[in-house]
Amino acid sequence: ASKNISSFCIRECVCYAGLQVKRPCTTTSDAVCEPQDGFFCVDLRGDGCVAAQKHRSCKPGQYMSQRVGQECCPMCRPGYRVNKHCTEFTSTSCEPCTDGTFLDQPNGQTECFPCKKYDADAGLQVKSPCTTTSDAVFEPQDGFFCVDRGGDGCVAAQKHRSCKPGQCISHRGTATADTECSDCTGETYSNGTFTSCQPHRKCESEGLQQIRPGNHSADSECGPKHDSSNKTAITVSLILVVVITVAVLTAAVIWRRKKRPKQSAGRISI
Repeated sequence: ASKNISSFCIRECVCYAGLQVKRPCTTTSDAVCEPQDGFFCVDLRGDGCVAAQKHRSCKPGQYMSQRVGQECCPMCRPGYRVNKHCTEFTSTSCEPCTDGTFLDQPNGQTECFPCKKYDADAGLQVKSPCTTTSDAVFEPQDGFFCVDRGGDGCVAAQKHRSCKPGQCISHRGTATADTECSDCTGETYSNGTFTSCQPHRKCESEGLQQIRPGNHSADSECGPKHDSSNKTAITVSLILVVVITVAVLTAAVIWRRKKRPKQSAGRISI
């Protein structure tokens, strides 16, 4: 019995020209075949194919219909899709794409492609809107640059970096490139928004004195210069005022003390 089954599988489990094995044979079932690439089925049996034929090549402006017979049909023009495939007696029936869909090439498509959409929070904006003959094209918003291009548009954008205090903007960001920053060196500074590092103020050259020295992220702070001779004169004047005041008060106290005994003696003699 096993010998008969084996010979049956060898004899019958074969996919003919233009076919390939879809499901191999077993001891209880025959092989199931399907068309190879470039072939179409001309004899369907059960869930498989027992005979295939090579596709014909169509002329420019034609497409191969996806029905048995594989007719070469005239393509629909851009903005239109196939409503009905052609037959031996009728041409292709086309109908326009609906809003929100498009086809940008002559085609044999039965469905139009959906237009791309974008997320405003992703840093993109519409460069050209979708039509029935072209998809929407996007570009980066101000302050963003493209990190993933598709065709003549952008499909992903990223926010320009911000330079830190102590850095200047060496190259401003564009729609295609990020901002570039450079560190300040020497006696220069930037708060992160300058296009070049600025030199620190020279307080002495402005007739001022330095209150706080500058660093790479902040400028020097200057203030009015105080004359040292004026300070000395003011200090001496204050000291003299204090000394004179103390001397006058001391003399007044001494005078009052000397005057009191005489008044007391006069009262006793009366």
